[in-house]
Amino acid sequence: MSSGTTTQRTISYASSGVDIQAGDRAVEALKPSIRKTTRPEVVGGIGGFAGLFALDTEKYKKPLLASSTDGVGTKLVIAQKLDIHDTVGIDLVAMVVDDLVVCGAEPLFLLDYIATGQVVPEKIADIGAGIADGCRYAGCSLIGGEIAEHPGVMKADDYDISATGVGVVEADKLLGPERVKPGDVVIAMRASGVHSNGFSLVREALFGVGGMDLGTVIPEFATADRNQRTLGEELMTPTYIYAKDCLELIKECDVHAFAHITGGGIAGNLVRSVPEELQIEIDRSTWTPNPVFDVVQRAGSISEEEMERTFNMGIGMVAIVAPDQVDRSLAVLTARHVEAWTIGEIAAGDGGVKLTGSYQKAG
Repeated sequence: MSSGTTTQRTISYASSGVDIQAGDRAVEALKPSIRKTTRPEVVGGIGGFAGLFALDTEKYKKPLLASSTDGVGTKLVIAQKLDIHDTVGIDLVAMVVDDLVVCGAEPLFLLDYIATGQVVPEKIADIGAGIADGCRYAGCSLIGGEIAEHPGVMKADDYDISATGVGVVEADKLLGPERVKPGDVVIAMRASGVHSNGFSLVREALFGVGGMDLGTVIPEFATADRNQRTLGEELMTPTYIYAKDCLELIKECDVHAFAHITGGGIAGNLVRSVPEELQIEIDRSTWTPNPVFDVVQRAGSISEEEMERTFNMGIGMVAIVAPDQVDRSLAVLTARHVEAWTIGEIAAGDGGVKLTGSYQKAG
C-alpha cells in the first residue's frame, strides 16, 4: 500500500469551458446596438435582472398585451457554414414581430436568448447587431436577453437563437377571423426569399440530393444590382419585416385580418385567420414564386404539394380587407415599397383553402 499523497486537480468554471469574462465582453459589445432600439417607454438600461417598459396608458385605454416566441431554425446551419452572422438576428425579429402584428398589435419590446458552445464576443456582437437592426425595422426595443455558454453540450462554433416579443393592441381594434366576411379580398405581400422556414428540406434538396455548393452561382438569382449571386447569398437573404407596413395599413384602411406565411405555407397559415365556415379561394396564376423555390424544387424533385405545404412560395404576409378597400390598401403598400397584389377572396363554402390555377413562370 502506498503511503504517498495524491494531489487533486483544482478545477474552475473557466476550466470546464465557461468564460464569464468573454460573456461580459460580448454584452459590452452589444450595448451600442441595443441603445439604437430604445423607445421612450423603456425604463432603465441593459444589465438589470429584468427589462422594464412603461405602457402608454394615454394611447391605449383598453390594452391587450400580445406575446410571441420563435427562433430561426436550421437556417443557422447556413450562417455557420458561411461564417455570416449579422443577418440571422433580422430573421429572428421578423419571425416574432410579424406574428404579433397579425392580431393588430404594435410590437413594443423584445428579449433574446443566444446559446453557444463557446462565447466569441465578436460573433455574439454580429448576431446581436442583427437583432438590433431587426428591432429598429419593426419599431420595437430590445430591452434584455441572455447569452448562455454550453460547453460539452454544443460544439464551440455552434449556436442557437430565440426571442420573445410583446406587443399591444386596443381591445376594440383586435384583428382576426371574427372580422372576416364573404366577399373580403386577399392581398399578398412579396417575400424576400425563403425567409426562415423549411431549411431542413432546403438543405436536403440542394446539398443532399442536388449535390450543390453554397458558392455555386445561380443565374436565376441575378438582380438589377447584381449580375451574379451565389446560392449562399440567396439563402442568407434576411426575412422581410412587415410590422410597420401592416400597422400603416391598419391606420389607413379597413383591415379585417392578417396571416403571416411561415411554416405550413400559404394554406396552412391563411386558414388560421378566417372563420371555419368560410372558404378562402386563392388563384396561383396571380404571381410568380421567387426563383429560389424553383431551384429547390428541381434539385430535390419535390412535389408541388410538398412545396406549398413547406414554403411561403413568394408570399410573406397576407392582408384580408373589405372589398372597397383594395385600391387604397395596394396604394398604401406600394407607397411603402412593398410589392403587393390581390390573390383571391373569401367566399361562403365548406371552409378551408382552395388553390386554383398554375403559378406564372419567370420571364
